[in-house]
Amino acid sequence: MKFISTVALYILFGISAYAQEMSYTISKQLWPDVLGNHRAVISVGKNTDAAEVKIEWRRRDWDADQKAIIITDEKGNKIDNIYRIHINSEEGHFVFQPTGGAGKYFVYYYAWSGRKGNGGFSGNYLKKEKEPNEDWVEKNNLTTSKLKLEQAKVIEIQSRTAFDSFFPMEIVAKKSEVENLVKKSASPYLVFPEDRKFPIKMFDDIPYKWVTKGSSALFTGTAQRNEYYVFQLGVFALVQDLENIKIEYIKSPFSATCFNTEGYDSKGDFFTKIVNVKKGKVQPLWIGLDIPKDAKPGLKEFQVKVKPENAPAKIINVKINVTNEVLANRGDDESWRHSRLRWLNSKLGINDDVVKPYRSLEVTGQKISTSSGQVTLKQDGLPSEIMANGNSLLAGPLTFNILMDNQAVTFSRHDFRFLKKEPGKVTWESTMLSDKLKLTCRASMEADGYLRYKISVAPLHDTKLDDIRLQVPVKKELARYFMGMGLPGSKCPDNYDWKWKGPQDSYWIGDVDAGLFCEMRGASYSGPLLNLYHPAAPPAWYNNNLGGFNVSEKDNVVNTQTYSGTRTMKAGETLDFEFAMLITPVKPLDTKSQFVNRYYHNGNQPEPPLSILESGVKIINVHHANLINPYINYPFGSVDSIKRFVSDWHKRGVKTKIYYTIRELSNQATELWALRSLGTEVLADGNGGGYTWLREHLGSNYNAQWFTPINGMEACDAAVLTSGESRWYNYYVEGLRWMIRNTDLDGLYLDDVSFDRDLLKRVRKVMDMVKPGCILDLHSNTGFSRGPATQYMEFFPYINKLWFGESFQYDKMPPENWLVEVSGIPYGLMGDMLHAGGNPWRGMVYGMTVRYPWFTEGVNCDPREIWKVWDSFGIADAKMVGYWEEQTPVRTSDPGVLATAYIKDDKLLIAVASWNKNATAVKLNIDWKKIGWEPQEIMICPAIENFQSARTLGLKDAIEIDPTKGYLLIINKIVH
Repeated sequence: MKFISTVALYILFGISAYAQEMSYTISKQLWPDVLGNHRAVISVGKNTDAAEVKIEWRRRDWDADQKAIIITDEKGNKIDNIYRIHINSEEGHFVFQPTGGAGKYFVYYYAWSGRKGNGGFSGNYLKKEKEPNEDWVEKNNLTTSKLKLEQAKVIEIQSRTAFDSFFPMEIVAKKSEVENLVKKSASPYLVFPEDRKFPIKMFDDIPYKWVTKGSSALFTGTAQRNEYYVFQLGVFALVQDLENIKIEYIKSPFSATCFNTEGYDSKGDFFTKIVNVKKGKVQPLWIGLDIPKDAKPGLKEFQVKVKPENAPAKIINVKINVTNEVLANRGDDESWRHSRLRWLNSKLGINDDVVKPYRSLEVTGQKISTSSGQVTLKQDGLPSEIMANGNSLLAGPLTFNILMDNQAVTFSRHDFRFLKKEPGKVTWESTMLSDKLKLTCRASMEADGYLRYKISVAPLHDTKLDDIRLQVPVKKELARYFMGMGLPGSKCPDNYDWKWKGPQDSYWIGDVDAGLFCEMRGASYSGPLLNLYHPAAPPAWYNNNLGGFNVSEKDNVVNTQTYSGTRTMKAGETLDFEFAMLITPVKPLDTKSQFVNRYYHNGNQPEPPLSILESGVKIINVHHANLINPYINYPFGSVDSIKRFVSDWHKRGVKTKIYYTIRELSNQATELWALRSLGTEVLADGNGGGYTWLREHLGSNYNAQWFTPINGMEACDAAVLTSGESRWYNYYVEGLRWMIRNTDLDGLYLDDVSFDRDLLKRVRKVMDMVKPGCILDLHSNTGFSRGPATQYMEFFPYINKLWFGESFQYDKMPPENWLVEVSGIPYGLMGDMLHAGGNPWRGMVYGMTVRYPWFTEGVNCDPREIWKVWDSFGIADAKMVGYWEEQTPVRTSDPGVLATAYIKDDKLLIAVASWNKNATAVKLNIDWKKIGWEPQEIMICPAIENFQSARTLGLKDAIEIDPTKGYLLIINKIVH
């Protein structure tokens, strides 16, 4: 595919003339990518021992002279002798020995060595080629200043693929050409209007196109009715820094915005941005025009004023020809239009509506009730009572104590008032005064039982504080388990001390029927503290490592205390202490969904065999990095393949979900260049590097992340890190709505996400809005004892299923860890096992298997044999009663061997697993009154491949159980 001829170039872009005629093309045949993504095609007219060539390659890389030059003939034979005369980013001037005789030669100048693999790229550009043979150099007098050699002709510059191409916006203007611009201009800066088809990609250089075309005060474009039309203004600071550029629209017939200077953040609040441009740098300004559906066709003219704070304004005349055609979906169906940029300012899902399955909040006096719990507030705004699942959790009221002279400060005045009472959210405020301090408590409770607090401490004069403490006293009988603040899921300790380290900022305490999650907030980032996001601790609580956390037990009360240590505050200062709580369980346990909605999950091969239908698979997760969903967190580039896949499996009664999150973004994203123009708002800063495409096009100031060569595709997926909370959240929510509408997806697979609960809540609202019944399952890759359950617990009200466990050591984990950190049961959720196939015997105690066809080398992970037992027994309609429940009807004779019963009217399935270090002989103790049957005598051990052999046992028989293993036993009700 040839990009363009020189003549066509002039016509299409209005370029008057090239200093050197150059054709930029895409190669018709792929060459080995280790030779680099760019080459010059040159021609030698006759047989000669030495040919001279000068290539005006106009490169972006400043270290062009340090990279190797590789020359081959048409057959691919490498040329050994290359003599460099002058190499820089503007041009390459050298002599080579054309051993293939007259004909074409290829000059590669971005060759590299290394490895491309799933998940990562390791490699670097080749250093300068070896020195040429001295005899050849001397023979051809190459060291003289006046060479008289055969001149090779540059035919064209080729890119390996269209995606690799630099043309036209990365063909760099020479230094002399830029200097000439500066001399000719009477202004300290220039503005270059640019069409959306040609995103401005360079910020340290200007494209040669701008040199030849020149600056302009006019932009013309053609739009359709109902289109969100986008164009660019490239601001080039010629001779000075430009400060605080403002954009104004004069007599615009359309609503307009500049995404670089203003917008709406992820909470829906309007903000403005300061845009500065350093001398010699380029700042793209992306402008969106909202053209209504009922706009009258015709030419629309208005002006855009570009006004730096320290330089004269420039007026750009804009002429938009609005045609009579009406564009569907604002243009969002065609990514090249960049209409989706308006998604950055979306407020979709930002409201206080109630989200299913929760009911509206009810306020009676100072008591707030919801589906999952009830909170009674004191005058200071803190809970005096928390009811969870009908259980009174607290042994006393929550206290926020400030200590001075080793005594808690007493406040003489408490002003409490509700600020807002919406069905989905109630907010309140309390003000407290003493002779030394003023406290303001602002708090809210949401319909899912989530409470958020911000307590502001303001001294009335300079004051030394001994400590500030948040105390949560829990009844000992309900403080059975604990997790967080450095501890894995475990029995609740009687005494425990912890200092800030992590990623840890939260804990959960409670039992299966009632619990409380508490997170200390106030850091710059409050999402899950996992993987790529390890921010500093909340400064008010941390207090330069004087703060910490402890657990203590006394008089049947377990007290959790977060303290901040001694400090001095000055009059006029304000210190904010933030924390959030969630009442658990967040919803009733849905065991039927767990046993019916089985997952097929195979990362690189998402297309399942039809045999999964026989196994009862109901949901397919499509990961990224495959032919269906190739690009990480950017499914818009593969809509057709996703839509076909979803449709095919819907016809078979199987739902489909895809991997789509935010933490990284593929280099294949159409909007990548617009996002780059926003600085670090969306794309995180970093040291660059990574895959060669990133180095060649992004240059620097990015953080290279996941890399995948897509099997069956030439394109590679090279991701960069996003910055955390930003307007990309808004884009994500709108993008999800668009994807579900256009592909009929059934939900998302969330893999170690970095966004916060507010965004997840928006996601759930959007899914319910577009397609009720969508499913969210959550995976974390955090290693054993690193706390994924606490880090993600604020998500749990809106999640359908968990998939924690990557690198979990299932055979070493005590039952408390299984229950609290893996199963999800105390929170009203259930999960699947992961690492190395989990432990199938212990897993069944918690209703868990692995996903099919999850495979680990040397380990049989296939769950289908267990699923057959599920189906023959009818487990979906059984009542699950685990060992953790006081009313469990089945126990064993050994406390190290645990049992869970699945009860039906006429059948009983018992999952038994051992946590003992040695083989153990146990008997089952069954409370038949709780079962509701007459005592039975026989139990069946069904044959399950790689799990157990078939046999029949008497109920009084001892069962020998090996360490880490167990049995599934069935008792059929026999009516005499």
